[in-house]
Amino acid sequence: MLAVLPYVGVLLLAIYAKLAKKLTASGTIAAIFVGFAITWGFGWIGLLTLGLFFFSSSFLSSFKQHLKEDDINEKGSTRDGMQVLANGGVAAVMSVLYGVFLSPLYAIGFFASLAAANADTWASEIGPLSKKRPVHIATCKRVDKGTSGAISTLGTFAALVGSFVIACIGLLFGVTNSLLMIIIIAISGFVGNVMDTLIGAYSQVLYRCNHCRMNTERKLHCGSRTEQIRGLKWVNNDIVNVCCTISAAIIAMIIAWFIV
Repeated sequence: MLAVLPYVGVLLLAIYAKLAKKLTASGTIAAIFVGFAITWGFGWIGLLTLGLFFFSSSFLSSFKQHLKEDDINEKGSTRDGMQVLANGGVAAVMSVLYGVFLSPLYAIGFFASLAAANADTWASEIGPLSKKRPVHIATCKRVDKGTSGAISTLGTFAALVGSFVIACIGLLFGVTNSLLMIIIIAISGFVGNVMDTLIGAYSQVLYRCNHCRMNTERKLHCGSRTEQIRGLKWVNNDIVNVCCTISAAIIAMIIAWFIV
């Protein structure tokens, strides 16, 4: 009976997120899938780590929302299925692999992927609260808050803290049992966030509204279709997030393989 409780926790968490309008219907289904996979591999540890990521992300997305740009990003604060899989899909795969092979490398990959997702989310939600406009990493020019590829001092610091927080969870529960592992996971998570920024700056699709001349990730703006001005059409924010989490997992696992 006790073994079933974590799965009940996943269902309750998903239902709460749907009722709180944090997830769409597809997002709820994807969250249950991801949650079950993570719970199967890591039990309560995985569920608590996932819960920390979800609740911190939800809180930060609502915190001082009126100060953040909402016309640039393709999707709003309510996450759909693709967004859930983009952020938690790699962690789910790592959990299943860990459950099958019981290799600590997959545990490291799990925490690193969620550390990267957390770093990216914290940077995206806290960075726009900076009083100064961010700088685009490719052009070194000031751009609107919320622009993909933009960085700020506040957002960078938030990414470091967000990655470190997830890295510490593994130590608290004995999965990553050394300070070295925390450093590897935290750095890998932060590097994954940097990869997210670079891919967002150079490859993510960007459109321009022909009415208000705003640069946006949306295909429709001001009631009409926008014009593509940069990037690849198939590289949207979900693709960028997948690259963020998978790169962090791979980097952490490679480093751990050679050092540990």
